[in-house]
Amino acid sequence: MAVNVMTASDVTKKIFNQESLFILDVRNESEFQDWKIEGQNFEHVNVPYFELLDGVEEILDQIPSDKETLVVCAKEGSSVMVAEMLSEAGLDVSYFKGGMKAWSEHLEPVKVSDLKNGGELYQFVRIGKGCLSYMVISDGEAAIIDPTRMTDVFTQFAKEKGVTIQHVFDTHLHADHISGGTMLAEETGATYWMPPKDATEVTFNYQPLEDGGQVTIGDTAIDIHALYSPGHTIGSTSFIVDEKYLMTGDILFIDSIGRPDLAGKAEDWVADLRESLYSRYKALSEDLVVLPAHFMIMDELNEDGTVGATLGTLFSKNHGLNIEDEAAFRKMVTENLPPQPNSYQQIRETNMGKITPEDEEQREMEIGPNRCAVR
Repeated sequence: MAVNVMTASDVTKKIFNQESLFILDVRNESEFQDWKIEGQNFEHVNVPYFELLDGVEEILDQIPSDKETLVVCAKEGSSVMVAEMLSEAGLDVSYFKGGMKAWSEHLEPVKVSDLKNGGELYQFVRIGKGCLSYMVISDGEAAIIDPTRMTDVFTQFAKEKGVTIQHVFDTHLHADHISGGTMLAEETGATYWMPPKDATEVTFNYQPLEDGGQVTIGDTAIDIHALYSPGHTIGSTSFIVDEKYLMTGDILFIDSIGRPDLAGKAEDWVADLRESLYSRYKALSEDLVVLPAHFMIMDELNEDGTVGATLGTLFSKNHGLNIEDEAAFRKMVTENLPPQPNSYQQIRETNMGKITPEDEEQREMEIGPNRCAVR
């Protein structure tokens, strides 16, 4: 039987549609335990490739005949060979094109909503890493918020929409992935904006995001709320788009809150984080739709594939927003932290412009899940 091919876009659509998929992951156990392709109805078995060099007979009883099966490895080659052996044994399987490297880099654009005066808002879901970028479109112009380093996705989408990218924003200095902000601004001639408190060591020019400022994209207003508090950073800044959407960066997620330790300042920044979440956000309209820069688990995806919920819903359901005792909050935020993101110090230095790794090194630096939230 022929070996089929499944792309990152194909798997993403299965996640959005909550379809079932059986995944045979042939990477080493440690890599599998650290990071894998997850979906609400996905099942996994991990058998390292080196255990299958003499054949797949011993695992045939682990592969269901009534479910679609995908073979996954790091870069593609091993999964192709294992899929071919399973196919020769009579199973109908697919291999994953590009492997986990492709999964790390795939961006799926999803329409969030129409805006007033004919504009549109899109969310770019980096499904393998849980990163979220945004494009605001209005009257032939576009703004990009928290772009990843795969800038061609944004420029191509803008071209398809017939719009010109005029502004690029980073809500903060990212520590878990490499920003495409400066590159995108250079490629398009757009203005690049970032929080000045996060830019004290950067080597490039930028426009400062300051409290009370407003940037207009076509007929759409982006109101800047400089909530100087740690998502990762002291400069973390929120935007309100079209008076309806609250871009929270890494301060607030759907199911958690931002971790304050990636610059070694957890104890110093906890009070700022609490003030932003419990006072500054509390003063905003509960009808604002929170659109964060990351998600942690697939359950945070809505039925249409977007990630977002009203601020009122989060104040009622997000545990991180419902800890009345300040000491308990401090304990949770400083002690209940996942491992540091891979290469996060190098990523921060790259995003400051201090170092310029080669493309392949940048890929390796980003491999793995995002770890931006308090557990």
